[in-house]
Formats: sequence, C-alpha cells, structure tokens
Amino acid sequence: MSRSPNTPTEARRAAIARTTSETDIRVSVDLDGTGRAEVATGIGFLDHMLTALARHSLIDLTVAATGDLHIDFHHTTEDVGIVIGQAIRQALGDKRGIRRYGQATIPMDEALVEAAIDLSGRPFLAFAATFSRDKLGEMDTELFEEFFRALAFNAGATLHITQRAGTNAHHIAEACFKAVARALRAAVEPDPRTAGAIPSTKGALDG
Repeated sequence: MSRSPNTPTEARRAAIARTTSETDIRVSVDLDGTGRAEVATGIGFLDHMLTALARHSLIDLTVAATGDLHIDFHHTTEDVGIVIGQAIRQALGDKRGIRRYGQATIPMDEALVEAAIDLSGRPFLAFAATFSRDKLGEMDTELFEEFFRALAFNAGATLHITQRAGTNAHHIAEACFKAVARALRAAVEPDPRTAGAIPSTKGALDG
C-alpha cells in the first residue's frame, strides 16, 4: 500500500544551500529530531539563539553561514532566516497529518513572551517586542524582527510574537526564540487523530 508524502512514518528532513554576493549559507533540518544543533554563523548571539530554537523545538538544525560581517550583521541574519524557513517548508511537504497550529508563552525571569504560529502557507509576521539596548553582544537588537520575518515568510507561516512583560533585553530576546521554538514544535507535530489528512477545509495548505 502506498503512503502519502510526509506522513509520520516517513523522514521529514531537508537541506538547502543558498549563495549570493553577500552570504553563503547551508542549512539542514530534521523535524523529528531531538533538538541537536550545529550552528556557526559568525554571530555569537545569533548562534546562541538558534541553538535554543533547535533545542526547544526538538528540530535538529545545522547551519553553516559566512557573510559580509565586515559591513554589518543584517545580510547574514536575514539570509539565515530565509534558508531555515525554506528548509522547514520543504521538510513539511504538503503538511499532511500535522497539527498546523502552535502557541506558547515562555517566561524568562521578568520577561514573558507569547508566540503563535499557523503553518498556513500565508506568510505574515506581527512582532511586538521592544529592547532597551541597541545591541546584545555585537548583534543589533533590531535584527531579531528581521530574522523572524525572513523565517515566517520563507516557511509560509503566519507568526505572531508578543512581549507581555520584561525589561532585560537578553531575557526578552531569549524568550522570543524559545516561544517560537515551542510553538513550532507543536505546529509540526503529527496529529494522530487526522489519519494523515491535510489540516484545512480547502484540502491544501499552500496559501
């Protein structure tokens, strides 16, 4: 008996390479992993956040990126988000049998951040978090929104990130990544009640 693509019995993995005049990025994901991360972007704080994203989503993630960091960190951060998003979208296939939606509210000391995701095929980002500092390490805090926008638009996801409380910029950023990770973990999980159906009345999740 033939199986439908990307049912829970099949591997949900993808590897994407993207090279431009600004960056060279290679990403692999396994949606049914254990949260293993091998990340090297040249941006220390971004590596830290991507490791947290992998660990708390239980998505195995490998990222090898080089970019024009001598200019600034914008191109590398955005392009890493693009390629991770593309890899997640490819690994999901037609999204048959997934839960589709995920939501998580994560505390990090005084900070509290909520993330909600819909793997709808309709890209959108609503980002409502503020940072009291311009940089964390050497990374501009404004780049967190750029990363999540690139991730959402290339994964084909509607993503809302809302800061509910917090003053410490590191705590807020970390809570953002962990909340997205937990929401994503729930959304990509196989739903045993759907019998492998696509979770949409339209019969497709492609926008």
